Parts: sequence; C-alpha cells; structure tokens
Amino acid sequence: MNKIHKKIWTLTTVILLIMAAIWITLTYYNQKTQNQYNDILQRYLRMNEVTRTSQQVIADLNNYFITPTPENLEKLNNSKKKMENVQSEVLYLRNSENEFALTNYINLIDSLAETADRSLLFFNEHEKEDSAKEFAEATRISMYISEMTLTLIDSELNTYERFYRGIIEQSGEIKKLGIWVMLMITCLLMLLTYGFSLSITKPVQKLTQAANELSRGRFHLPIKVDSNDEIAFLAQTFDRMRININNLISEIQHKAQLEHELQESKLLLKESQLLNLQSQINPHFLFNTLNTLSKKAYLEGSHETSDLLVSVAGLLRYNLKRLDRPVTLREEVMVLQQYMDIQKARFTDRLQLKMSIDESCLQVDIPGLTLQPIIENAVNYAVEPREEGGIIWFRIQDGNDCVIIEVEDDGPGIDDSKIKQILQGQFIQTDGKTTGIGFTNVVRRLRLFYGYENIMNIESSADGTKVVMKIPKDRRGAA
Repeated sequence: MNKIHKKIWTLTTVILLIMAAIWITLTYYNQKTQNQYNDILQRYLRMNEVTRTSQQVIADLNNYFITPTPENLEKLNNSKKKMENVQSEVLYLRNSENEFALTNYINLIDSLAETADRSLLFFNEHEKEDSAKEFAEATRISMYISEMTLTLIDSELNTYERFYRGIIEQSGEIKKLGIWVMLMITCLLMLLTYGFSLSITKPVQKLTQAANELSRGRFHLPIKVDSNDEIAFLAQTFDRMRININNLISEIQHKAQLEHELQESKLLLKESQLLNLQSQINPHFLFNTLNTLSKKAYLEGSHETSDLLVSVAGLLRYNLKRLDRPVTLREEVMVLQQYMDIQKARFTDRLQLKMSIDESCLQVDIPGLTLQPIIENAVNYAVEPREEGGIIWFRIQDGNDCVIIEVEDDGPGIDDSKIKQILQGQFIQTDGKTTGIGFTNVVRRLRLFYGYENIMNIESSADGTKVVMKIPKDRRGAA
C-alpha cells in the first residue's frame, strides 16, 4: 500500500548517496591539499620568523645601549627567549636536502646569541670599545642569518616546485573528472526521474480519462489501471464506486417512478375525498343557513344559541377551508376555543377546560386541524363516557428552540398497543367519534410538515393521558 512512498524514498536515497560520495571525495582531496600547503607555508613562516627575531634582538640591544633602563633590558631578554624558541622550531625543518645548510643556520643563531651576550656584558662592565665590537659582530651575524634565510627559502622553493606543478595538474584533471561525473550523474538522475514520473503519471492519466467518462454519465465503462501501487488500489476503489453509483441511479430511478405513481394516487384520493365531502354538504348554503339561524336567535333574545351557531359556522368553515395550507398556532387556538364552546354547551358542567397559554408562542406555523382532533379525542374518551364528566388541561409554553403543547385529561387512559399504533402512524378504529381527520392523521401530518419523527409523545396511565407536542419555532431548522 506504500509503493509510491517507497519509490520516492528510493530515488531520494540514491540522490543523497551520490551527493554524499562526491562531497566526501572533494572534501578529502581539498583537506589533503590544504594540509600540504599549510606544512610548506609553516616552513617559510618559521624561517622568516628567525630573520625577524634576530633583527629584533639587534634592535632591542641597540635601544638598551642608548637608554639602559630596566624596561629596555626586559625587552632584550624577551627577544632573546623568543629567538631561542624559534631556533628549536627550525630543527623540525631538517631534511636530506637542507641538512648541511640548516646546521650552519642554527649555528649562526647560537653565535648571534653568544655575541649579543658578550656585547651586553662588556657594556655592563663599561668597556665601551669591546662592547661596540661585539655589537658590530652581532649585527653582521644577523645579516648573515637574513641572507641564509633567503637561501633556505629559495632551496625550499626549488624542492617543492615539482609538488606545486603536480597539484596544479591534478587540479585540472579533477576539474575534468568532475565535469564528466556531473554529466553522468545528471543523465542517470534524469533517467530515474523520468521512469519514476512515468510510473505515476501514466496510471493517473488513465484514471483522469475514466473520471472524464464518468462525468459524461458513462457509468458502464470499466476502470482498469495496470500498476502495483496505490493508484491501482485507487482505480479499483473508483471502479467499485462507479458500480455502486450506477446501481444507485437505477434504484433512484425505480423509486422515483414508484413515488411518482404513489403521489398521483394520493392526489386522486384526496381529490375524490374533497369531492365526496363537497357533494355531501354545500358550504355556502350551510353557512348562510347557520348565519340566518344565529341572527334569528339573537333577535329572539337567545344570545347563547346565537353564539353557539356562530361557533359551529366558524368551525365548519375552518375545517373545510384550511386543510391545504399551514396556519398560525393562534388560529388553531381560536378554533379550539370555538370547538370547546360547542362541547361545553353539550356537556355543561360535566366538561371543565383549564388553559395556560404563552402569548409569545402563538406565531409559529402549524398544520391546520392539529389541535381539534386531539382535544376531541380527550372529550370522546375521557369526558363523554363518564357520568361525572372530566377535566381537560391545555398548555402552551416556550421551550427555547421549540413550543411545547400539552393536552392532558383525567380519563381512564389509552392502551399501550393503541399508543404504539398512533405513534407509528397506523389507523385505528374510533367508532365514528372523530371529525374525519383523526389522531393518527394528525401524527402523520406533523411529521410530514416538520420533517422529523420525534415530534409527539403520549403518556398514559389509569389516572389520565397526556399528549406532548414539541413544535419547532424554525420550520427550516426542523427539516
């Protein structure tokens, strides 16, 4: 699975090894040549140091004769010690070609030291003439040392002339060799790089062509790459993806066809239901009749009857006109109150409704005819069957990102099996006690409207039933 990684590391290792070999060779040669140059230069510098120190001894001796102070005497002694140190270093310059000359050279240094000491001794004993003679002799020996230094340096130059010429010729040969080596390495690296890049770019090119074919919708063409690295694995994965996409497209097309047929069936069913409902009741005729009865009851002084007829007319109008679009929670609450006015007229004191409503929550959208079937279910099963009637609690409260609606009663409760059927969206028998919308339809419509399942919960026991709905404030966020 790491073939490309290994190829890159192999190529990098080869390049680094070649560069390291070249660097080590050049470093070794340069260091060797530099050491030889340093040895020769040190020989010249030591000889030149002999001349300089001998002249310094003469100068310090002369300064002491002119001004015989302890400071000048200290300088003279330091110069003599330095000349002795230089003399010991000159001994390491001895070889077969300069052995005789170097011996005389060392003797001259000894003579200079002895002559300088005698001159200083005569000067201290106030023998000026003898001191001057010895000083002149020391000066002459210093001149001999300078001449001998030049002679030895010239001999050194003659001795190492062939070495210099050999280094120059060797440098030229190494330059030519370096050029040829660099050309060979360049060609080798170009071949290695070309082969490496071709092993990657060729499969990538095939993969790119396959991707272009897929972008044109040609999912039937197989994808095949002949290599033994990650690109081959990528091509195999890409080919499996092509097969899966092709199968998925076929499946989606099949599902789309089935969904289209299902939607057509639902539209036909809804249309037939609406036509059936409209064929049974003429809304305009019924509204006009109820309004006429309401006005007549009001003129006859039956205000409660008039209000009841108005509630019936409003409820009927809402049931027939608001099924196809969402409404606000405020409109649902108003219709709920109209419905409960009708039920209170029917059950009188047997029905008690306790409402707790947060007005700030009434602007959210909700499907039409959502609350009435739930309240109606509570009336039918918790109030109507019992002689003493019952209590229904209706609450609307703010739940931060949602509105919590609760409908609670003190009836005998609902079986767990029926609760499961309702929450699963299965139709159950209601013995003709609903408006035609039904509890199960409410659950289905809420899930379709908001786009998620856990929108309703039902808690039931022998002491009553509570229906809790969590309505999102932002319908887009819910979907």
